Amino acid sequence: MCGFPRPTDTVTPRHSRGQERVITGNRQTSWAFADAYVAEDEALHWARDRAREAGLRSVTPGTGAALRLLAASVDAKAVAEIGTGCGVSGIHLLNGMRPDGVLTTVDPEPEHQQFARQAFRACGFASNRARFIPGRALDVLPRLADAGYDLVFCDGDRLEVMDYLAESLRLLRTGGLVVFEGAFANGRTVDSGPQPTEVLRLRELLRAVRESQELVPSLLPVGDGLLCAVKR
Repeated sequence: MCGFPRPTDTVTPRHSRGQERVITGNRQTSWAFADAYVAEDEALHWARDRAREAGLRSVTPGTGAALRLLAASVDAKAVAEIGTGCGVSGIHLLNGMRPDGVLTTVDPEPEHQQFARQAFRACGFASNRARFIPGRALDVLPRLADAGYDLVFCDGDRLEVMDYLAESLRLLRTGGLVVFEGAFANGRTVDSGPQPTEVLRLRELLRAVRESQELVPSLLPVGDGLLCAVKR
């Protein structure tokens, strides 16, 4: 169980949320139940609050649980994350990884990564369990080792998703997983009306992953859509 970080600001403690939460009549949908089913502790709530204050979007509890499951399913020892945020997704990934696993997480905002460090420490993860690299993902990823990762989680700039896919295929070992968050784009991916460039890039990504002979894909309906694929 994670402890609660003690940053300079004051945070009002809250009770653990999750399985015990009442599902009211207007939340009787599968996605709502998936989120309510997951119990998150105070360190995760703290990281979510820091992300909200910074104007960042965190993965939902259901998405986090799926990430934890995916990391465990490949017995992940090395995971690369594009988009540290304030540490919400990283905590879930670390909880699913091997006890000796290392998360390499990339983000252009060092301040956000500092919040993630605090949250990881509050969860009891040793400092050597995470490698924080500040910088733009497409500048950092080419420096990472070929076939050196079990899972690559992409939650960065949607305009760059095709580049993330190319880098992920290089970084992953055979049998490794690439995972993209936000594939639904709040429903805009399947909307027939005019869409911004970032949504067009997501559509291109979805087609490329589905049609690739190198990948075995699945689109999981959790959160804002989790696009997953195993490298053959």
